[in-house]
Amino acid sequence: MRTGSQIIRVAFTYMGTIVGAGFASGQEILQFFTRYGGVAVLTIVLSTAMFIGFGMKLMLMAHDLKAESYEDLNKALFGNKIGNGISLFTMVVLFGITTVMLAGGGTVFHEQLHFSYQTGLLVTLFLAYIVLSKGIQAIMTVNTVVVPIMLLFTLVIVIYTWNLPSSGIWLTQTSDDSVAKIWTAPFLYTAFNLATAQAVLVPMGSAIRNRSVLYWGGLLGGVGIGLLLLAAHYALSAQMPGIAQFEIPMGNIITKLGMAAQIAYLLVIYGEIFTTFIADAYGLCLQLQQRTKLPRQWILIFVLLSSYLVSQIGFKVLLSALYPLFGMVSVVWLVMLLWRNRAL
Repeated sequence: MRTGSQIIRVAFTYMGTIVGAGFASGQEILQFFTRYGGVAVLTIVLSTAMFIGFGMKLMLMAHDLKAESYEDLNKALFGNKIGNGISLFTMVVLFGITTVMLAGGGTVFHEQLHFSYQTGLLVTLFLAYIVLSKGIQAIMTVNTVVVPIMLLFTLVIVIYTWNLPSSGIWLTQTSDDSVAKIWTAPFLYTAFNLATAQAVLVPMGSAIRNRSVLYWGGLLGGVGIGLLLLAAHYALSAQMPGIAQFEIPMGNIITKLGMAAQIAYLLVIYGEIFTTFIADAYGLCLQLQQRTKLPRQWILIFVLLSSYLVSQIGFKVLLSALYPLFGMVSVVWLVMLLWRNRAL
């Protein structure tokens, strides 16, 4: 029973780390999959296979290396010099995502709950401090709460879509995009998400003593990610092409389901913002502690305070410039992960 519980915790943490706010909003699925029509079912299957294989490999490598942070893994993949450079670049991108997620938490409080933006920032920081002070096990616990809510919410969306006249077009839609663009999308999506998820997956892989827990947790988590991708694609396809104009496509569907669904969606969005925030902040703390040898609490306060200050200014412009470059680096990182056979 204990082993089974650990597998579920690993799987939910994997799913919660990958399925961030961009996923919950529907924008990521729309851009990487749904816009390409019926063939997206096949590209989602491909992406799922990569999430299963690479997710397990990533955690098992971290387990065997006894990696303190993702920097140890990158040095094992690329060597000390290049690995150090990639880790520093990853740290900048993770900090950018952290500030954007914090700003997103403030926006949810302001636009949806009608509190002030600053209240949203401070509540998110306070909750994050409590969780991060307790380490990787607390992060896993948070995901064990958030992910089931997300799964329930996804089931409601699928049931709603099932009864729509347009529910069957997810398999028949066509696209004018090139074959190269369509089949590049799942590789970019998987590479980018795994490269950022290493902030949590590496320390989790190192912390779990039982390799079989990581193996089955990675398998279950990867399958779960694939099912969530497929469900979101199914729901969004039934609303195409009109839904493509919305910044939060899934939110447009939710407005048709009543107040209870809107509240559940609000919890999902904030939960996914929060899990992404604590995942990236935790990865930053581990790498900074490894480099500076300062006490973890000092580093945690520094990271949270820095993200708060930068969230006042905005990091979106810089992040939009870094994202494409990090996407290319992520693909190289994924290829190197494929070639290394230390864990599987």
